[in-house]
Amino acid sequence: MELHQVRYFLAVASTLNFTRAAEQCNVTQPALTKGIQKLEQALGGSLIYRERQLTQLTDLGKEVLPMLARTLASAETARRRAKEFQRKEIAPLKIGLAPSISASLIVDLITEIAKFVAGLNVELREGTAEKLIDLLLEGEISAAIVGDVQDIPARIDDWLLFEERYVAVLAPTHQLANRPSIGIDDLRETVLLERVGCDVAPKIQRSYFPKEPPHLGHCSGHDLHLQYLAAAGFGVVLAPEHMPCLPTLKTIPLEGDPISREVRLLAVQGRRYSPALDAFIKVARFRDWSIEAPQKEMPHERLPEMASAPAPASTQRASGFQRIDLTARGLTRCKRAKTLA
Repeated sequence: MELHQVRYFLAVASTLNFTRAAEQCNVTQPALTKGIQKLEQALGGSLIYRERQLTQLTDLGKEVLPMLARTLASAETARRRAKEFQRKEIAPLKIGLAPSISASLIVDLITEIAKFVAGLNVELREGTAEKLIDLLLEGEISAAIVGDVQDIPARIDDWLLFEERYVAVLAPTHQLANRPSIGIDDLRETVLLERVGCDVAPKIQRSYFPKEPPHLGHCSGHDLHLQYLAAAGFGVVLAPEHMPCLPTLKTIPLEGDPISREVRLLAVQGRRYSPALDAFIKVARFRDWSIEAPQKEMPHERLPEMASAPAPASTQRASGFQRIDLTARGLTRCKRAKTLA
Protein backbone atom coordinates (compact mmCIF):
# COMPACT_ATOMS: atom_id res chain seq x y z
CA MET A 1 0.00 0.00 0.00
CA GLU A 2 1.48 3.32 -1.12
CA LEU A 3 0.58 6.77 0.14
CA HIS A 4 -0.21 8.05 -3.35
CA GLN A 5 -2.74 5.22 -3.72
CA VAL A 6 -4.38 6.30 -0.48
CA ARG A 7 -4.47 9.89 -1.73
CA TYR A 8 -6.16 8.77 -4.98
CA PHE A 9 -8.82 6.84 -3.05
CA LEU A 10 -9.54 9.76 -0.72
CA ALA A 11 -9.91 12.09 -3.71
CA VAL A 12 -12.48 9.77 -5.31
CA ALA A 13 -14.26 9.36 -1.97
CA SER A 14 -14.61 13.13 -1.60
CA THR A 15 -15.66 13.88 -5.21
CA LEU A 16 -17.35 10.59 -6.21
CA ASN A 17 -16.03 11.40 -9.67
CA PHE A 18 -12.91 9.85 -11.25
CA THR A 19 -12.34 12.75 -13.63
CA ARG A 20 -12.41 15.42 -10.93
CA ALA A 21 -10.38 13.21 -8.58
CA ALA A 22 -7.66 12.82 -11.24
CA GLU A 23 -7.57 16.59 -11.75
CA GLN A 24 -7.37 17.11 -7.99
CA CYS A 25 -4.42 14.71 -7.75
CA ASN A 26 -2.80 16.13 -10.89
CA VAL A 27 -2.59 12.73 -12.61
CA THR A 28 -4.28 11.10 -15.58
CA GLN A 29 -7.49 9.20 -15.01
CA PRO A 30 -5.94 5.82 -16.05
CA ALA A 31 -3.10 6.38 -13.54
CA LEU A 32 -5.64 7.18 -10.82
CA THR A 33 -7.71 4.09 -11.64
CA LYS A 34 -4.62 1.86 -11.65
CA GLY A 35 -3.48 3.23 -8.28
CA ILE A 36 -6.86 2.54 -6.68
CA GLN A 37 -6.91 -0.98 -8.13
CA LYS A 38 -3.52 -1.69 -6.52
CA LEU A 39 -4.84 -0.37 -3.21
CA GLU A 40 -7.85 -2.69 -3.51
CA GLN A 41 -5.51 -5.62 -4.14
CA ALA A 42 -3.48 -4.74 -1.06
CA LEU A 43 -6.62 -4.53 1.11
CA GLY A 44 -8.22 -7.62 -0.42
CA GLY A 45 -11.51 -6.14 -1.64
CA SER A 46 -13.24 -3.53 -3.76
CA LEU A 47 -13.40 -0.03 -2.33
CA ILE A 48 -15.40 1.69 -5.09
CA TYR A 49 -18.08 0.54 -7.52
CA ARG A 50 -19.46 2.29 -10.58
CA GLU A 51 -23.05 2.08 -11.68
CA ARG A 52 -23.44 3.91 -14.97
CA GLN A 53 -22.82 7.55 -14.07
CA LEU A 54 -22.94 6.83 -10.33
CA THR A 55 -19.76 6.28 -8.27
CA GLN A 56 -20.15 4.99 -4.72
CA LEU A 57 -18.02 3.52 -1.95
CA THR A 58 -18.47 -0.14 -1.10
CA ASP A 59 -19.05 -1.22 2.48
CA LEU A 60 -15.33 -1.96 2.75
CA GLY A 61 -14.54 1.46 1.30
CA LYS A 62 -16.74 3.14 3.90
CA GLU A 63 -15.13 1.08 6.66
CA VAL A 64 -11.52 1.92 5.80
CA LEU A 65 -12.12 5.54 4.72
CA PRO A 66 -11.56 7.17 8.15
CA MET A 67 -8.52 4.98 8.85
CA LEU A 68 -6.91 5.78 5.50
CA ALA A 69 -7.65 9.48 6.01
CA ARG A 70 -5.83 9.38 9.36
CA THR A 71 -2.96 7.45 7.80
CA LEU A 72 -2.43 10.06 5.11
CA ALA A 73 -2.76 12.94 7.59
CA SER A 74 -0.22 11.33 9.92
CA ALA A 75 2.22 10.76 7.07
CA GLU A 76 1.93 14.36 5.92
CA THR A 77 2.42 15.59 9.50
CA ALA A 78 5.51 13.41 9.87
CA ARG A 79 6.93 14.71 6.60
CA ARG A 80 6.31 18.32 7.63
CA ARG A 81 7.84 17.81 11.08
CA ALA A 82 10.89 16.17 9.54
CA LYS A 83 11.43 19.15 7.26
CA GLU A 84 11.01 21.55 10.18
CA PHE A 85 13.48 19.54 12.24
CA GLN A 86 16.07 19.48 9.46
CA ARG A 87 15.71 23.25 9.06
CA LYS A 88 16.05 23.66 12.85
CA GLU A 89 12.58 25.21 13.02
CA ILE A 90 11.65 23.03 16.00
CA ALA A 91 13.69 22.06 19.05
CA PRO A 92 12.04 19.10 20.82
CA LEU A 93 12.63 18.66 24.55
CA LYS A 94 11.06 15.69 26.36
CA ILE A 95 11.17 15.96 30.14
CA GLY A 96 10.11 13.26 32.57
CA LEU A 97 8.66 14.20 35.95
CA ALA A 98 8.24 11.91 38.94
CA PRO A 99 4.63 11.82 40.23
CA SER A 100 5.37 14.12 43.16
CA ILE A 101 7.24 16.69 41.04
CA SER A 102 4.87 19.47 39.99
CA ALA A 103 5.15 20.92 36.50
CA SER A 104 5.10 24.32 38.19
CA LEU A 105 8.67 23.56 39.21
CA ILE A 106 9.96 23.84 35.65
CA VAL A 107 7.70 26.32 33.87
CA ASP A 108 10.07 29.16 34.72
CA LEU A 109 12.97 27.13 33.31
CA ILE A 110 11.07 26.54 30.08
CA THR A 111 10.16 30.21 29.84
CA GLU A 112 13.80 31.17 30.29
CA ILE A 113 15.29 28.84 27.67
CA ALA A 114 12.51 29.63 25.19
CA LYS A 115 14.07 33.09 24.94
CA PHE A 116 17.24 31.57 23.52
CA VAL A 117 16.17 28.32 21.82
CA ALA A 118 14.07 28.95 18.72
CA GLY A 119 11.15 26.62 18.08
CA LEU A 120 11.26 25.04 21.54
CA ASN A 121 8.70 22.23 21.74
CA VAL A 122 8.34 20.68 25.20
CA GLU A 123 6.71 17.35 25.98
CA LEU A 124 6.17 16.38 29.64
CA ARG A 125 5.98 12.74 30.69
CA GLU A 126 5.14 11.38 34.14
CA GLY A 127 6.38 8.17 35.71
CA THR A 128 8.13 6.65 38.67
CA ALA A 129 11.84 7.34 39.01
CA GLU A 130 12.63 3.80 37.89
CA LYS A 131 10.42 4.14 34.82
CA LEU A 132 11.91 7.52 33.92
CA ILE A 133 15.43 6.09 34.14
CA ASP A 134 14.40 3.35 31.70
CA LEU A 135 12.93 5.98 29.35
CA LEU A 136 16.16 7.98 29.56
CA LEU A 137 18.30 4.98 28.64
CA GLU A 138 15.92 4.11 25.80
CA GLY A 139 16.10 7.67 24.45
CA GLU A 140 12.38 8.25 24.92
CA ILE A 141 12.94 11.35 27.09
CA SER A 142 15.76 13.90 27.21
CA ALA A 143 15.97 14.56 30.95
CA ALA A 144 14.11 13.74 34.15
CA ILE A 145 13.47 15.44 37.47
CA VAL A 146 12.89 13.04 40.34
CA GLY A 147 12.73 12.95 44.11
CA ASP A 148 14.56 10.44 46.29
CA VAL A 149 15.84 7.64 44.08
CA GLN A 150 18.05 4.65 44.79
CA ASP A 151 20.48 2.75 42.59
CA ILE A 152 21.03 5.27 39.80
CA PRO A 153 22.82 3.45 36.94
CA ALA A 154 26.40 4.48 36.19
CA ARG A 155 25.30 5.66 32.74
CA ILE A 156 23.07 8.33 34.27
CA ASP A 157 24.40 11.76 35.22
CA ASP A 158 22.58 13.23 38.21
CA TRP A 159 22.71 16.67 39.76
CA LEU A 160 21.22 17.78 43.06
CA LEU A 161 18.97 20.78 42.44
CA PHE A 162 17.67 21.38 45.96
CA GLU A 163 16.29 19.74 49.08
CA GLU A 164 12.78 20.41 50.35
CA ARG A 165 10.70 19.53 53.38
CA TYR A 166 7.33 17.83 53.49
CA VAL A 167 4.50 19.81 55.08
CA ALA A 168 0.92 19.15 56.14
CA VAL A 169 -1.80 20.38 53.77
CA LEU A 170 -5.31 20.57 55.20
CA ALA A 171 -8.60 22.43 55.18
CA PRO A 172 -8.99 25.59 57.34
CA THR A 173 -11.80 23.81 59.17
CA HIS A 174 -9.62 20.86 60.17
CA GLN A 175 -9.03 20.46 63.91
CA LEU A 176 -5.28 20.99 63.40
CA ALA A 177 -5.63 24.01 61.12
CA ASN A 178 -4.93 26.62 63.80
CA ARG A 179 -1.68 25.04 64.99
CA PRO A 180 1.57 26.88 64.17
CA SER A 181 3.08 23.44 63.57
CA ILE A 182 1.93 19.84 63.71
CA GLY A 183 3.59 17.19 65.86
CA ILE A 184 4.20 13.56 65.05
CA ASP A 185 1.70 12.43 67.69
CA ASP A 186 -0.97 14.54 65.99
CA LEU A 187 -0.21 12.86 62.67
CA ARG A 188 -0.57 9.44 64.22
CA GLU A 189 -4.11 10.31 65.28
CA THR A 190 -5.06 11.98 62.00
CA VAL A 191 -6.49 10.50 58.83
CA LEU A 192 -3.93 10.90 56.05
CA LEU A 193 -4.80 10.98 52.37
CA GLU A 194 -2.53 8.61 50.47
CA ARG A 195 -0.50 9.63 47.44
CA VAL A 196 -0.19 6.50 45.30
CA GLY A 197 3.40 6.03 44.13
CA CYS A 198 4.85 8.59 46.55
CA ASP A 199 8.65 8.40 46.39
CA VAL A 200 9.11 9.31 50.07
CA ALA A 201 6.39 7.00 51.44
CA PRO A 202 8.96 4.52 52.86
CA LYS A 203 10.81 7.37 54.57
CA ILE A 204 7.55 8.72 56.07
CA GLN A 205 6.67 5.24 57.30
CA ARG A 206 10.08 4.75 58.97
CA SER A 207 10.21 8.22 60.56
CA TYR A 208 6.64 8.86 61.66
CA PHE A 209 4.99 5.43 61.86
CA PRO A 210 7.72 2.91 62.78
CA LYS A 211 5.44 0.70 64.90
CA GLU A 212 1.94 1.19 63.54
CA PRO A 213 0.82 2.10 60.02
CA PRO A 214 -0.85 5.50 59.58
CA HIS A 215 -4.62 5.95 59.47
CA LEU A 216 -5.09 6.15 55.71
CA GLY A 217 -8.21 7.56 54.12
CA HIS A 218 -8.90 8.08 50.45
CA CYS A 219 -6.08 7.75 47.94
CA SER A 220 -5.20 9.02 44.47
CA GLY A 221 -2.29 9.13 42.07
CA HIS A 222 -2.81 12.85 41.45
CA ASP A 223 -1.97 15.66 43.85
CA LEU A 224 -4.90 17.82 42.76
CA HIS A 225 -7.36 15.04 43.55
CA LEU A 226 -5.93 14.76 47.05
CA GLN A 227 -6.14 18.51 47.53
CA TYR A 228 -9.83 18.55 46.71
CA LEU A 229 -10.38 15.70 49.14
CA ALA A 230 -8.43 17.59 51.81
CA ALA A 231 -10.41 20.77 51.12
CA ALA A 232 -13.60 18.79 51.68
CA GLY A 233 -12.32 17.74 55.11
CA PHE A 234 -11.49 14.10 54.38
CA GLY A 235 -8.00 14.26 55.86
CA VAL A 236 -4.47 15.67 55.72
CA VAL A 237 -2.03 15.46 52.83
CA LEU A 238 1.72 15.26 53.43
CA ALA A 239 3.16 17.07 50.44
CA PRO A 240 6.44 18.64 49.28
CA GLU A 241 6.52 22.33 50.08
CA HIS A 242 7.00 23.38 46.45
CA MET A 243 3.66 21.84 45.40
CA PRO A 244 1.07 24.49 44.44
CA CYS A 245 -1.99 24.29 46.68
CA LEU A 246 -5.61 25.26 46.24
CA PRO A 247 -6.37 28.66 47.82
CA THR A 248 -8.88 26.94 50.10
CA LEU A 249 -6.12 24.94 51.83
CA LYS A 250 -3.61 25.71 54.57
CA THR A 251 0.02 24.57 54.69
CA ILE A 252 1.51 23.91 58.13
CA PRO A 253 5.10 22.84 58.92
CA LEU A 254 5.84 19.64 60.82
CA GLU A 255 7.57 19.66 64.20
CA GLY A 256 10.87 18.04 65.06
CA ASP A 257 13.05 16.70 62.27
CA PRO A 258 10.69 17.00 59.30
CA ILE A 259 10.80 14.62 56.39
CA SER A 260 12.68 16.02 53.42
CA ARG A 261 13.66 14.81 49.99
CA GLU A 262 16.26 15.68 47.41
CA VAL A 263 15.12 16.82 44.00
CA ARG A 264 17.54 15.71 41.32
CA LEU A 265 18.03 16.26 37.60
CA LEU A 266 18.92 13.19 35.51
CA ALA A 267 20.33 12.83 31.99
CA VAL A 268 22.24 10.14 30.11
CA GLN A 269 26.00 10.34 30.49
CA GLY A 270 28.04 10.76 27.32
CA ARG A 271 25.05 11.25 25.04
CA ARG A 272 25.19 14.24 22.73
CA TYR A 273 22.92 16.97 24.04
CA SER A 274 20.66 18.97 21.76
CA PRO A 275 20.80 22.77 22.21
CA ALA A 276 17.41 22.62 23.98
CA LEU A 277 18.55 19.95 26.44
CA ASP A 278 21.91 21.64 27.01
CA ALA A 279 20.13 24.91 27.83
CA PHE A 280 17.64 23.17 30.13
CA ILE A 281 20.38 21.45 32.13
CA LYS A 282 22.42 24.62 32.46
CA VAL A 283 19.49 26.77 33.57
CA ALA A 284 18.25 24.12 36.02
CA ARG A 285 21.67 23.54 37.58
CA PHE A 286 22.67 27.17 37.95
CA ARG A 287 19.35 28.51 39.08
CA ASP A 288 19.19 29.83 42.64
CA TRP A 289 16.37 27.72 44.06
CA SER A 290 16.37 29.41 47.46
CA ILE A 291 14.02 32.24 48.42
CA GLU A 292 16.28 34.18 50.76
CA ALA A 293 19.52 33.88 48.79
CA PRO A 294 20.27 37.08 46.83
CA GLN A 295 20.67 36.79 43.09
CA LYS A 296 24.20 37.13 41.88
CA GLU A 297 25.29 37.69 38.34
CA MET A 298 27.24 34.85 36.85
CA PRO A 299 29.86 36.22 34.46
CA HIS A 300 29.89 34.34 31.19
CA GLU A 301 33.61 33.74 31.52
CA ARG A 302 33.16 31.72 34.72
CA LEU A 303 30.55 29.33 33.39
CA PRO A 304 32.87 26.55 32.09
CA GLU A 305 34.74 26.37 35.43
CA MET A 306 31.48 26.28 37.39
CA ALA A 307 29.93 23.61 35.21
CA SER A 308 31.29 20.81 37.39
CA ALA A 309 30.11 22.35 40.66
CA PRO A 310 26.83 21.20 42.24
CA ALA A 311 23.88 23.52 41.94
CA PRO A 312 22.79 25.40 45.08
CA ALA A 313 20.73 23.16 47.35
CA SER A 314 17.96 24.58 49.49
CA THR A 315 14.66 23.71 51.01
CA GLN A 316 12.80 26.53 49.30
CA ARG A 317 12.52 27.75 45.72
CA ALA A 318 12.97 31.18 44.19
CA SER A 319 11.58 33.06 41.26
CA GLY A 320 14.90 34.46 40.02
CA PHE A 321 17.54 33.19 37.64
CA GLN A 322 21.23 33.75 37.62
CA ARG A 323 22.50 35.11 34.35
CA ILE A 324 23.74 32.28 32.15
CA ASP A 325 25.31 32.30 28.71
CA LEU A 326 22.76 30.52 26.52
CA THR A 327 24.15 31.65 23.20
CA ALA A 328 25.20 28.98 20.72
CA ARG A 329 28.83 29.49 21.73
CA GLY A 330 27.97 29.29 25.40
CA LEU A 331 25.93 26.15 24.94
CA THR A 332 28.74 24.47 23.06
CA ARG A 333 31.42 25.10 25.63
CA CYS A 334 29.46 23.96 28.71
CA LYS A 335 30.73 20.44 29.39
CA ARG A 336 28.71 17.93 31.31
CA ALA A 337 30.08 16.51 34.53
CA LYS A 338 28.62 14.05 36.98
CA THR A 339 27.95 15.42 40.46
CA LEU A 340 27.24 12.79 43.08
CA ALA A 341 25.51 13.68 46.28
